Amino acid sequence: MAHTFEELIEKQRAADQAHDRVEQLRDKYGPPAHNPWPEHQAEVYETAWRAWRELARDVQEAVTAYAKEQGTARNQVEADVRKAVRHSGPGA
Repeated sequence: MAHTFEELIEKQRAADQAHDRVEQLRDKYGPPAHNPWPEHQAEVYETAWRAWRELARDVQEAVTAYAKEQGTARNQVEADVRKAVRHSGPGA
């Protein structure tokens, strides 16, 4: 599947936002080991965690495909994407 660099940036931004949501929930609910979460909270957290992991996997697959298509080192593409996301700012 062909990807543009802009698509990689959008995918990374979505994965970062999903990760932020997981962190927000963890901060809100507290560590589950010390304070077992009610079922509803556990379900909300698990759903957010799964979404983040799926988006992160999609980014990795897209970066790998893009690097191969471009004949570029995968780690360089990943670094370029992360740099572009950082410099584009939230919601850019």
